[in-house]
Amino acid sequence: MSTSQIAQVKDVSDKILTEVSKVIVGKTQELKLIIACLFAGGHVLLEGVPGVAKTSMAKALANSLGLKFDRIQFTPDLLPSDIIGTYVFDQKVSDFKIRKGPVFGNIILADEINRASPKTQSALLEAMQERQVTIEGTTMPLPAPFIVLATQNPIEFEGTYPLPEAQIDRFLMRVEIGYPTREETMQMLKNLRSIMETKIKPVADEKTLQSLIPSAIWNVNVDDSIRGYITDIVEATRSNPAVRLGGSPRAATSLQVGSAGIALVEGRSYVIPDDVKKVAPNVLAHRLVLRQEAILDGLTQSTIVKQVVQSTKVP
Repeated sequence: MSTSQIAQVKDVSDKILTEVSKVIVGKTQELKLIIACLFAGGHVLLEGVPGVAKTSMAKALANSLGLKFDRIQFTPDLLPSDIIGTYVFDQKVSDFKIRKGPVFGNIILADEINRASPKTQSALLEAMQERQVTIEGTTMPLPAPFIVLATQNPIEFEGTYPLPEAQIDRFLMRVEIGYPTREETMQMLKNLRSIMETKIKPVADEKTLQSLIPSAIWNVNVDDSIRGYITDIVEATRSNPAVRLGGSPRAATSLQVGSAGIALVEGRSYVIPDDVKKVAPNVLAHRLVLRQEAILDGLTQSTIVKQVVQSTKVP
């Protein structure tokens, strides 16, 4: 990738961070991970307790991009047709016409995705993986770029459905949104009026983003030593005694793509080991299935990934 293209990606990333930071205090590292996913053409699962600005962050990020934005509020009575669309009878032409659902956007905010039934959640599977949907036998491509930003509360279980493993695997990264620090809370309270009144402006046009997402990611250089490092980490998750189901081949490819994405955001055309270390917990943790005894011992997926990364030899 040329120096000018790298500079363009870095410039857009910095502008997105600046714009979103007007309404989201702190969370710079989390935002960088999400932006890396965007340039990689991947989907993001945002996890956090209520009130930590998951939805606000997703909406602000979408508004900072000059793309079509649609929000889907997931509820128990939501149907697959409410997401992908259906055929309706048009009396004017005495025939059925396609009514496209909100999934036919560029940036899709799937709010509280785990509140819908598995059948409805699965309606997103084809869209997320194939960038297309099938309505009553008719297959239609989705706009490009196409990115899903999904939010869920990992603590509350009443009225929710766990996401199917197949769907979780389609998210390039899971980003946990935690509580702000005391200083960040003070800053938020001090600037509350300006935060509430600020309107996010697009920092890039559709044509620019289409030229960068995801084509830029494939021009990032990944050395064989880095590929070996990624392979060692993924294989270590499979042999870990606390893990019942380790990282799949898709996990390995996602780790490479996610590492390349963070390299782009940092303004580099090559991946370094620190990039892999930085994104590994976000790329791998949600894909692991732990043994029951490990769960009873208080181990978490994130803890296992961090242990694996620390014990894997760095090239």
